[in-house]
Amino acid sequence: MLGFDRITFDPRIMSGQACIRGMRIPVSLAVNLVTHGKQTTEILEEYPDFGVRIH
Repeated sequence: MLGFDRITFDPRIMSGQACIRGMRIPVSLAVNLVTHGKQTTEILEEYPDFGVRIH
């Protein structure tokens, strides 16, 4: 679809919102965290599952 292998769209998960593959975390949440000035370390403290996938 868009060529991003870590982003999935599934109508059964999070009402079809774009999500990080294997997680029920919408891409919009990750984008909002960064947009609002959160540092990588702060994001990882709140969402440790990002650790392997964020880099």
